[in-house]
Amino acid sequence: MSNENQKVIMLGNEAIARGAYEAGVKVSAAYPGTPSTEISENLVKYKEDIYAEWSPNEKVAAEVAIGASISGVRAMACMKHVGLNVASDPLYTVSYMGVNGGLVLVVADDPGLYSSQNEQDTRMVARAAQVPVLEPSDSMEAKEFMKEAFEISEQFDRPVILRTTTRLAHSQGIVSLCERKRVEDKTYVKDVKKTVMMPGNAKARHIVIEKKNLELAEAANTFSMNRVEMNDTKIGVITSGIPYQYVKEAIPNASVLKLGLVNPLPKKLIQEFAEKVETLYIVEELDPVIEEQVKSWGIHAVGKEIFTVQGEYSANMIRRAILGATLEMKEPAKAPGRPPILCPGCPHRSVYYVLNKLKMHAAGDIGCYTLGAVAPLSVVDTTICMGASISSLHGMEKAKGKEYVKNWVAVIGDSTFLHTGVNSLMNMMYNKATGTVMILDNSTTGMTGHQDHAATGKTLLGEPTYAIDIAALCRAMGVKNVVEVNAFNIAELEKVIREEAAKDEVSVIITKSPCVLLDKSKKPLYIAHTDRCKKCGMCMKPGCPAMTRNEDGTVHIDDTMCTGCGLCATLCKFDAIELVKAGER
Repeated sequence: MSNENQKVIMLGNEAIARGAYEAGVKVSAAYPGTPSTEISENLVKYKEDIYAEWSPNEKVAAEVAIGASISGVRAMACMKHVGLNVASDPLYTVSYMGVNGGLVLVVADDPGLYSSQNEQDTRMVARAAQVPVLEPSDSMEAKEFMKEAFEISEQFDRPVILRTTTRLAHSQGIVSLCERKRVEDKTYVKDVKKTVMMPGNAKARHIVIEKKNLELAEAANTFSMNRVEMNDTKIGVITSGIPYQYVKEAIPNASVLKLGLVNPLPKKLIQEFAEKVETLYIVEELDPVIEEQVKSWGIHAVGKEIFTVQGEYSANMIRRAILGATLEMKEPAKAPGRPPILCPGCPHRSVYYVLNKLKMHAAGDIGCYTLGAVAPLSVVDTTICMGASISSLHGMEKAKGKEYVKNWVAVIGDSTFLHTGVNSLMNMMYNKATGTVMILDNSTTGMTGHQDHAATGKTLLGEPTYAIDIAALCRAMGVKNVVEVNAFNIAELEKVIREEAAKDEVSVIITKSPCVLLDKSKKPLYIAHTDRCKKCGMCMKPGCPAMTRNEDGTVHIDDTMCTGCGLCATLCKFDAIELVKAGER
């Protein structure tokens, strides 16, 4: 049954997946990263037509997509903005190579830092790599721009980036569905000068891509995705993406040039629009990418003089900046503060409790366990990027000596270890390091919503597969001291950390306890007996959110939050905390 013109409500990420399906994509690879994760999770709906995988990292994902493109099919890779850093090596080179089958990288930026360590702007990376960028402003455009991206990719022999942001990725809109395009595979023809980027070939290809980009910039002047909405000519606004929605809400009578292709820019179209308005404003979140180019052409415009380079924009902020007024808005309801915290029953909590007790410092990494930096655990001292915990610990040891790092550990999750931690551990072994690496193996990619990875034994498609043995992998790299321990066995964990941290060589401690949210079954719980409680506070030290103090100083356990991990009972020396089996309360 045809679904042509059927209208549904979709998240931006869901619409991107639908756009890939309709565009005739055959191969997709990704590494989960908020706010891009749901794209791949929605692609699984189309597994009869699209092969989709979780790759170990974004570099691998990009290379998988490039390989598929070279073979002649439409392919894509998905990642968040910092993931593009990991994929930048193949990105810069495939920009020279061009494509065979259409090639699109979907990159999700995070203005406002909702789930990231920086606010970098993908458009800046794309300009440096000379890669075209499309930027949709709602779910319908997200779907349609995916299809346009593949057409542009093949027409102009360019890889294309579809840039999205958190607000678009996680907001809903009405989408009209279309049938899947039947795209014939392109014939693969060996062309070493195009696909082997050694210096002589790359020099020639650089000339070719400069020409292609000029052709694309000229064509962009007539692209329907770059559209002019003429209204009152006193105010003209150049904008793109989600900020377009804010502009239309804040100053609905203004004339607007909405850009769908934001790199390269349609110079002639912009010049013509600028001539028709009295005052030109450029509204773009994060860096002044459009603004700097427009001003370099001698066009007077107002931009970051009145707008910030930080965080998300809003209709109220734009109205205030341009008109000096604010929208009439009801006072929003004030929700109680909700600082990020490890879940009740999280195996990372017991690890950090022991490290805190031992007064150890931890070089941290990217994942749920980054929350070990906050009180009351306060163990994690650094967080840089994926895999950096191990490398930075190595740098400390080479700077300050073996004794210095005996008071430190590197903490890294199982998914992050397989992402880029492996190379960092390899470097420690190769360069005769000393240091203790703790791999917090909770059997999932927890922070982004429990995706599988190379050590879980299941693919993105849900199929069983070989599961990497992390302990065996570490031993294969030459690590002699590899110890696996239950994260909740705090006595054994303390003993192991003391012993391994004291050694003059590399040690790896793997704490093996699954994420508490993986098990959906009814769990036992613990109750606190106030008559036995001595108010010592030992059970409160790990900072479990299920535990609070009563007015008299005794402890209360919230039975709706308790997951039965038993950490509090282990710490109580007065038998004031008792295990109650599920169904017996």
